[in-house]
Amino acid sequence: MRTFPIPFVLLLVGALASAQADERQLRIGTFDVDASPPVGSLMAYDPVQGVQTPLSCRGIVILGSGNPIVLCAVDWIGIGNEGHRFFREKLAEAISTTPDRVAVHTLHQHDAPRCDFSVERILQDEKLPGGQFDPHFARTVIHNATQAVRKAMTQAHPVDRLGLGSAVVEKVASNRRIPGPDGNVIHTRYTATRDPKIRDMPVGIIDPQLKLIAFFHGEQPVAVLTYYATHPQSYYRTGLANPDFPGLARNARQSETGVPHIHFNGAGGNIGAGKWNDGSPENRQILADRVADGMRRAWEQQMMSPLSAAEVSWQSEPVLLPPATHLNEEKLLEAMHAPAATPLQRHSAASRIAWLRRCQAGDSIDIGCLTLRNARILHMPGELFVEYQLQAQQLRPDLFVAMAAYGDYAPGYIGTEIAYSQGGYETSDRASAVAPTVERELLRAIRKLLD
Repeated sequence: MRTFPIPFVLLLVGALASAQADERQLRIGTFDVDASPPVGSLMAYDPVQGVQTPLSCRGIVILGSGNPIVLCAVDWIGIGNEGHRFFREKLAEAISTTPDRVAVHTLHQHDAPRCDFSVERILQDEKLPGGQFDPHFARTVIHNATQAVRKAMTQAHPVDRLGLGSAVVEKVASNRRIPGPDGNVIHTRYTATRDPKIRDMPVGIIDPQLKLIAFFHGEQPVAVLTYYATHPQSYYRTGLANPDFPGLARNARQSETGVPHIHFNGAGGNIGAGKWNDGSPENRQILADRVADGMRRAWEQQMMSPLSAAEVSWQSEPVLLPPATHLNEEKLLEAMHAPAATPLQRHSAASRIAWLRRCQAGDSIDIGCLTLRNARILHMPGELFVEYQLQAQQLRPDLFVAMAAYGDYAPGYIGTEIAYSQGGYETSDRASAVAPTVERELLRAIRKLLD
């Protein structure tokens, strides 16, 4: 039997104790990679002519509370189906965690790319030209993100304090759905509304609060997360990639503070800046300044408290969302093969086919919830209506509840049950791929995660 000198044994015990202590130490790493598409590739609606302001894929890695947790926000219009699954799996693989502990969201800018590898596969199977995105570019960004996440894990900073703040953002958000006397939608107030009569109609149901969550090591800030619910468009279809006004606000605050800022779009499916925006280019900076001011005031008003690894946890709840009854694979295939079909039309049809097949196969979507002491962050799919965000806050008024939507983009718009009987673009067959009963399933998951 081999023996060791006592000093060596003491050194070994000390090293093991130090490693165990390090595992219990809450740490956070940040990452940020360029997500700007190359000239000539495709964005949501148009080819790329240039990059006005770089797009980013950024987020945090949380260590010390079980398997690593990743929160990632991308300046793209949407990531759906196999694109979303692949993105999460690759980030999880990079740092030896599980995909259910990885949340990937977009900010939904429109001068920005799409990503859906299901579309690529279905079009290849049908021997049709590609859809409205560049698969090679998307995979390159995902690869770069995996490298950055791995590096963030090795360079993570200790965290021992949590800051929670909120502030009302003035003259940015307004409800897109204008109801008539019977409650049915009579106007859609898009994010750029030129008709002054529609702009002048009431703000409607919104969540005016911007939520801020900050991590500190002592007095030193490590990372800031912000959440605000609105469509992010001021104007678009310029051919120039840009993160629009929420991205400009985020970038400005990061420059002012020197602290990594990661912004998430809340449940903004039926929310836009249309009341305050006629589409004039100068409004982009005006809206960005208003959001940045909300971020600043939330930062200044944040309440600080100690934070330990034991007060951080992650839960996920799989949900089976009901497919819309109008989805018909035979008709969608016909639309894909139509001689006059555009790349975007083929893309949309293929994406709907992929979603329908997933629903029929019982493929669930993960709803995630991050607990940080008395804060809860819900991670949701699709273009979610703001009522879900407000309902979550009402369910737990004793907690600080924030929400990130625009996770898996495949379901499209997700309205409330009653909204599907009220008309309007967002709940039309063109926009939504789920049935009205979707509300029951999502609220069930939200209640369970907030309980």
